[in-house]
Formats: sequence, C-alpha cells, structure tokens
Amino acid sequence: MSYLAALAVRSAWNRRFTLSLILISVALSTMLLLGVERARISARESFSQTVSATDLIVGARTGAIQLLLYSVFHLGEVTNNVDWKSYQAIAGHPDVAWAIPISLGDSHRGFPVLGTTPDYFRYFRYGAKEALQFTEGRAFGDIFEAVVGADVARTLHYGLGDEVVLSHGASGLNLPSHADKPFTIVGILEQTGTPVDKTVHISLAAIEAIHLDWSGGAPIPGVSIPEKYVTKFDLTPKTITAALLGLKSRIAVFRVQRYVNEFKSEPLMAVLPGVALDQLWQVMSIAEQSLLFTSAMVVAASVAGLVAVLLAGLAERRRELAILRSVGAGPWQILLLIMGESIFVTLAACVSGLIALDIVTWASSGWIQSNYGITLSNSALSTDELKLLAAILIAAAIASAIPAVKAYRQTLTDGLTPRI
Repeated sequence: MSYLAALAVRSAWNRRFTLSLILISVALSTMLLLGVERARISARESFSQTVSATDLIVGARTGAIQLLLYSVFHLGEVTNNVDWKSYQAIAGHPDVAWAIPISLGDSHRGFPVLGTTPDYFRYFRYGAKEALQFTEGRAFGDIFEAVVGADVARTLHYGLGDEVVLSHGASGLNLPSHADKPFTIVGILEQTGTPVDKTVHISLAAIEAIHLDWSGGAPIPGVSIPEKYVTKFDLTPKTITAALLGLKSRIAVFRVQRYVNEFKSEPLMAVLPGVALDQLWQVMSIAEQSLLFTSAMVVAASVAGLVAVLLAGLAERRRELAILRSVGAGPWQILLLIMGESIFVTLAACVSGLIALDIVTWASSGWIQSNYGITLSNSALSTDELKLLAAILIAAAIASAIPAVKAYRQTLTDGLTPRI
C-alpha cells in the first residue's frame, strides 16, 4: 500500500493546479459554513451577556421580546411608559434588593440617551456579573453631567470636559435639539461589548430639565427656561420607560413577577431576561437555519465540483490506473485510492478553511465588536463545529464513491486499449 500511496501523491502533484482550485473552493465554503456557525453562537453569547444579575425587567404591558429589546438593547419603539409612583411602589417591594429606572427617547448624533440614577453604575452587571468600570472620570452628579460609553467616545473623539448637545427623539433626520442645555462629559466607561458602549448616560432629573419648556415633542413657543433656573423646578420624573430589578432571593422571582403583572394602578408586566432571550432566539431560529442551509448548499456545490473534476480526470488517468492494476493493485485498492484522494483534498481544504477563518476572525473581531457588539473569539472547536467538519468529510467520501466505483469497474484491458 505504501507504493500506491507514493504513486497517488505523485499523481496528485501532476494535477496540482486543478486540485488546488478545488481545494480553495472547498476551503472557502468550509470557512463560510463554520463562520456562520461561529457568528451565530457568538451572537447568542454576546446577547446573553448583555445583562446579568438582573432578575426581572419591568415595563408597560407589551410583548416580552419587545420589552427586552427596547429596555436592554435600546431597539424598537416604546409603547407606553411606567408611572413614577408605580415604579416606587415596585422598588419598595420587600423582595426587591435594588431597582434601576430607565428613561429613553432622546439621542445624540445617532447614539441613544439613557436617563437613570447613580445606582445604574452600582448595580448594573454584564457578562459574568461584571460591573461597569470607568476608563476616565466618574459617574454623573450634577444635572448637566453625562457619562458616555466607549464606542461613543471613540467614534466622536470625546474626552472629559467636552460638551454634548442632545436631540429630541431617538431616530430620524433633522431632530430638534436641546442646544440651550448642553451637557459636560464627566466619565467614559470601559469597553463592554454591550449596548452600554453606544449609550450616553444622564440623570433622570436631567431628562426632566431639558423638557421643562417642551410640550408635545416640541419647544413651547415664547417659553425658554435658562439652564441656571432649572433647579427651581420639581425635577422628579413623572414617568420612566422601564426598570431593572434585582431581588433578595431567586425564589422570589415568580412572586414579584405576579405582583407586577397584577399591578392595579396601571397595566404592567415583568419578564425574566433569560426567558425573553429564549423567545427571541426562537423567533430568530428561522433566519439562523436559513443561513446555515445556504452555507451547506455552498459546501455541497464545492464537493460536487470535486467529484466532477475526479470524473473528468478519469479519462486522462485510464492508463495510469491500468498500470497500477498491472503492477498488482486490485480493484478495491483502486477504489480506495480515488476515495482517499478526495478525502485527502477535502481534509486539507477543511484545515485551510479553519486557518483562514481564524485569520479573518482575528483581523475583524475588533471592528465587529465595536459596530455590532458581537465578540468573536478564536476558541477551540466546539462540538457543533466538529460535527459540521465531520459532515463535510462524510459527504466528500460518499460523493467520491461515484468516480471511485467507475474506476473500480474499469478493467485492465480497457485501460490499456486505446479508444477508437
């Protein structure tokens, strides 16, 4: 068998240009398939790590996914707000250890503005229950102080002491601005890989202050309250968008959830972040499977190309195979030779695809994290990735049986007799 292997290697080397093209094709399709799988898993992990140590999310009665998206990921539209008195009653529940109010609706140059309290920086957790840290500065204290996420600071080239002007509204063109009440940046948060990086944080009192002379989403004609006079007004918020709750005990989750869902003053709901994420992935599963199916079809096309090249090459290799038969190679050895060649090319393509994927991941992980909040890592192959690689090799082995059987059936006489 060793001499057959040596001859096979030399035969493959003589056809290196054609086989290299097939190898590149299979490698690229393998990289695409594994890249989609790795991006899918990384997206799930990044989303699941966006908020941790939060037991319940409270908001106006709506869908669980919608509440999760606008309260945590700052995506979508808010259907209704939560009355401040209702929030205080829920925050004062005996089972609630801490509560973080959230107020959304304004923006700054495309980045969302989040109104909250200093407890946000104390209790909010992401990833493996990691706390928010400052690369520079501190949390806001005065009304017109702001803390920006890492992406905001990097994209807009902000530093401590810079002034920012907020816009009224979360999306759209030519949004009216609160230019008469600018904010000073007093803190820049460390990179988290979550929506926190793309958020401008101010106090709830500041949200009220910039809207004192506004009504119905527009400035009140003829009314302008200077920045220095805003403290003379009651800046207690009337409503908030949502609230994050941490409980004293995990066993109290369903008790507090029922308390919120049956709240008498207004229709509210409380959702478990993990359950809402599971529902989100159920909705997204169709898109995930479609991407995987498309990638699998690309791999299938590459394997089919490999088989086509082997079939087309059999006519040129008739004498080569006949000589192998004449020096003692049996039909089964010829069959295994053709199949082994296909499997070897596919294996080399899989390894090349993995190396290329790791290089692309290493080169683009920073850009993907900063733009999409998804952290890609060159970790060890997962079980699912190993299954995909095994499926590619098995598919190549099965597909190569077609040219292998054809070569198997060729007789010694057929190989040595020229065609007329």
